[in-house]
Amino acid sequence: MPKLILASQSPRRKELLQKLQIPFETIASNADEQLTEKLSPEEAVMELATRKAVVIANQYKNEIVIGADTIVVNNGKILGKPKDRKMAKEMLESLSGSQHSVYTGVAIMYEEKPYSFYEKTDVMFWELTSEEIDQYLDSGEPFDKAGSYGIQGLGSLLVKRINGDYFNVVGLPISRLNRFLKENKFF
Repeated sequence: MPKLILASQSPRRKELLQKLQIPFETIASNADEQLTEKLSPEEAVMELATRKAVVIANQYKNEIVIGADTIVVNNGKILGKPKDRKMAKEMLESLSGSQHSVYTGVAIMYEEKPYSFYEKTDVMFWELTSEEIDQYLDSGEPFDKAGSYGIQGLGSLLVKRINGDYFNVVGLPISRLNRFLKENKFF
């Protein structure tokens, strides 16, 4: 039986994948995450997830490798991880009082065959004060997260409501992944 490998160093994705109760290991992927062509958000997350999975699958040919990538899209603009405090603040100000979408692409590589899908969740933020944004920035939480917030942490205080899969916003639509793996008879 093939081994399951998560091509990620994200502790959140690792924690979510543990819910499947299938043994797996994690191996960080050093895939290039720069997009040079104009892609839709759906195409972008599936492309990035596939790149991550392929890097590891090339080293572990007979294993099942899962890659994932999450982006935040606000007013048609993709918000990745902020480079610094100023960028994080600008992102949070742009999300304040408005709705944005979170996309996670998932790619599964097995026997050199790619499988992929994406999930989309709409998130509505409260109107945020400058003080609330600065307090959140001071927590240090926003700096390694797409869109500059983590819904599973203090960022939950910024969220008014969501429409869709909560775990997708965390970084891995685990329920859909579970069904996909079962439907395609991976396990």
